[in-house]
Amino acid sequence: MSFNTSRRARASVGIAALAVVGLAACGGSSSTEESGAAMDTTDYSKWCDMKSELQGKTVSIYTSIVTPEDAPHKESYKEFEECTGITVKYEGDKDFEKNLPQRAQSGNLPDIAFIPQPGLLATMADTGKMVPAPESTAKMVDEHFGEDWKKYGTVGDTFFAAPLGANVKSYVWYSPKTFTDKGYEVPETWDDLMTLTEKIAADDSSAKPWCAGFGSGTATGWPGTDWLEDTLLRTADAETYDKWVAHEIPFNDPKVAEALGEDAKILKESKYVNGGFGDVKSIATTTFQDGGQPILKNKCYMHRQASFYAANWPKGTKVAEDGDVWAFYLPSNGEEKPVLGGGEFVAAFRDAPEVKAFQTFLASPDWANAKAKATTSGGWVSANKGLDPKNLVSPLDQQSAEILQDPKAVFRFDGSDMMPSAVGAGTFWTEMTNWINGQDDKTTLDNIEKSWPSS
Repeated sequence: MSFNTSRRARASVGIAALAVVGLAACGGSSSTEESGAAMDTTDYSKWCDMKSELQGKTVSIYTSIVTPEDAPHKESYKEFEECTGITVKYEGDKDFEKNLPQRAQSGNLPDIAFIPQPGLLATMADTGKMVPAPESTAKMVDEHFGEDWKKYGTVGDTFFAAPLGANVKSYVWYSPKTFTDKGYEVPETWDDLMTLTEKIAADDSSAKPWCAGFGSGTATGWPGTDWLEDTLLRTADAETYDKWVAHEIPFNDPKVAEALGEDAKILKESKYVNGGFGDVKSIATTTFQDGGQPILKNKCYMHRQASFYAANWPKGTKVAEDGDVWAFYLPSNGEEKPVLGGGEFVAAFRDAPEVKAFQTFLASPDWANAKAKATTSGGWVSANKGLDPKNLVSPLDQQSAEILQDPKAVFRFDGSDMMPSAVGAGTFWTEMTNWINGQDDKTTLDNIEKSWPSS
């Protein structure tokens, strides 16, 4: 949307104010004492200084985050609304991914959308209706997020969208008590992980080292895609992963075949899986929600699944380092720490001072810490380096934040979410299901490669 003359004049004031905000927010508002309770990491004075410019304005949000997860989001904006005079209008939609492109066609776009896939972000950029992020937001991202995250909010050479929330997929769930009782240590390298797997198989004939579930209704197979993506980041490198996702190397490249071969050493080895459920083929029919549950019954020892799996443990299960279940980082043999994960990005569709201010606020440590405090039941984290992990309620969320903030972390977004939907949400899912049901590695990768769209 273009400005008329009077709006351009007002916008120039807003942009100048935002430049100050970008610099001020990069200061020490997120500092944490080395010991003691979490500090108050929000400083709204810089946002309140903009009230004369923003009073009475409205910013609309459109997102896939719906009840009950929407409540902490709305709570996290309240102080910003009060001190700026902006009203934030929130709209959640379970069919967001389908409806957002349709709304672009009809001209019914929100001011801001929380987009959970870089592929969809690129699609929306192609409409020509998405507005590049302001300089103040870019400065905030440069200061408080890694280059990897900024890249995922960039289409072509244009930076559009700052990161919002995040999740960590590079996790292995286990029982701390069982490990202690058996004298097992959390593995620090991939080789250690395989050694531990072999030892568990030799020690306990009544259980299996691993359990897994690929079942997810029409999306059956997606947990298998996560296995391959996580392993490729460890057997190859981030550059290879990027080329594979972008189809700059074929899906059946030898390096990808090597990674799938490593997965087969665990998932297709009958002495290692599928604890509590049956043979290897039971993985395809076991739902991902049920996949890790045998850990609580001492029928399996480890389950590779994302941080969000914490919500699937039965009520009353203590998720903590000294609890019933906990998760350790899926190790690698290298110096770097590859991290597979996902998240949302804040895209704008209206060029106005109030929209810029809200975009910049959402990229700041002020918002990240406000959101952490508002999420009283846990289950949310951000890669914002200004987030004080002590403000997060859940110990797992705290650990996830520490993993994301680790200087050695090399974050890569879930590959299937960035591939063409015919592959990422199609043949990749179905062929990984065929693979776990007995199809060989080469046929699996060849079939997916053949399905890649020609244009």
